[in-house]
Amino acid sequence: MSSDWKIAFKDKLLAILGPQGVIYKDDELIAYECDALTGHRVKPVFVALPETAEQVSSVVRECYEQNVPYVPRGAGTGLSGGALPTEEGIVISLSRMNKILDIDIPNERVVVEPGVVNVSVTDAVSSSGYYYAPDPSSQIVCTIGGNVAENSGGVHCLKYGVTSNHVLGLEVVLPDGEIIQIGGKTAERPGYDLAGLVVGSEGLLGIVTKVTLRIVRKPETVKTLFATFDRIEDAGASVSGITARGVIPAGMEIMDNLCIRSVEEAIGCGYPVDAGAILLVELDGPEAEVTAQMPIVQSVLKDHNANEIKIARDSNERDLFWKGRKSAFPAMGRISSDYYVQDGVIPRSKLAEVLGKVGELSKKYGLRVANVFHAGDGNLHPLVLYDGNVEDEYHKALELAGDILTVCVDSGGSITGEHGVGHDKKRFLSLMFDESDLDTMNLLRCSFDVKGLCNPGKVFPTPRTCVEPGMKPYKEHPLQKKGLGEMY
Repeated sequence: MSSDWKIAFKDKLLAILGPQGVIYKDDELIAYECDALTGHRVKPVFVALPETAEQVSSVVRECYEQNVPYVPRGAGTGLSGGALPTEEGIVISLSRMNKILDIDIPNERVVVEPGVVNVSVTDAVSSSGYYYAPDPSSQIVCTIGGNVAENSGGVHCLKYGVTSNHVLGLEVVLPDGEIIQIGGKTAERPGYDLAGLVVGSEGLLGIVTKVTLRIVRKPETVKTLFATFDRIEDAGASVSGITARGVIPAGMEIMDNLCIRSVEEAIGCGYPVDAGAILLVELDGPEAEVTAQMPIVQSVLKDHNANEIKIARDSNERDLFWKGRKSAFPAMGRISSDYYVQDGVIPRSKLAEVLGKVGELSKKYGLRVANVFHAGDGNLHPLVLYDGNVEDEYHKALELAGDILTVCVDSGGSITGEHGVGHDKKRFLSLMFDESDLDTMNLLRCSFDVKGLCNPGKVFPTPRTCVEPGMKPYKEHPLQKKGLGEMY
């Protein structure tokens, strides 16, 4: 992209967004070089800061006409490089689209823009006795648009589901700039489930500019407890034991000793630092139901060698328990200068087995692995600890993390539960899908984005474009002028 071309494109962006809506100075662009996966960095040419869907549409249409690749971005808390900029491309940041547009308590619906912070939805409806259930650990900073892109979960996704279970409608700017409406406030609509297709598509199909969410009523009773174990395998076995007894907690979370020590040093939430692992269990619902479930859970924990079972005395102590869990990632800085986090999923019944294999891999590579995860749905978050100043330790960490994902897939699981594939894990997608599977998924992507401009280079493990082999993306060629039926 020549300097003259950049100047002309910047002028177009300034005309659409105004002088406060475009970032183009090198020192300011640094903040957009990566998301929370900081090992990969690319500086964008420009950053666009639209405030309306119409402005998003105008920017996207300009990119479409000029064949400029672009990357949608929320709060930048993603951990898979999903918002990593692309060479000679721009970032479209949705941070200024942060309004709650409609609160409909009688119908249990909230309509928001993509830049609304996750916890702000709950704050807006809490006084009416409601909350927004999906609660990623980063919920005080992550935004709904990013949650939609990655189909984020959270500590309470076991009982209440992930983002896709709470999104009913979307406004989406397609890769040619057209604005479409998908779904709405009603629970069931005829036709294809396009909302389900867009949620979790990692920004490859368009840019979400409005979201209709389902909110849920606060439960009558909430009880939170944690149990300590000498062995993390016993904590993992307890999870399957609880669900096997017919109890579905609101959430179950496991932390190993490395996490416990780092969190306790940072937060001081009352975790015993000599424990091999702790299991957090939260029950909610009608008081009679929770009262009946508590002794069942306690019995299972004792059967699996729990040393101590502590029940939160009140809401303040409950919040402290969860604050420790949700602070696990940032607290790692207390015990390691660097860490690399992965996001594999396994069947609950394989928790104890897989945790044992993770321990073996840690010894093999000579790197510590801190384990913290959504145990209820088998979503592991192994944090590989390393020192970036030591030669080759970063690459060893990558290899170790990759081996952990291989173990997850071999155990009947997945390479990601909520962080997404993004740029980081596309090399592992072939562990789960063969070439025909990947080609079929790419065909779907191409039906939305024929030029391959929307968040290119993500998800798919090899360069897959919507054009014939040998043709370059981002350039005008005959196939781009044909309709979808003519292309395939």
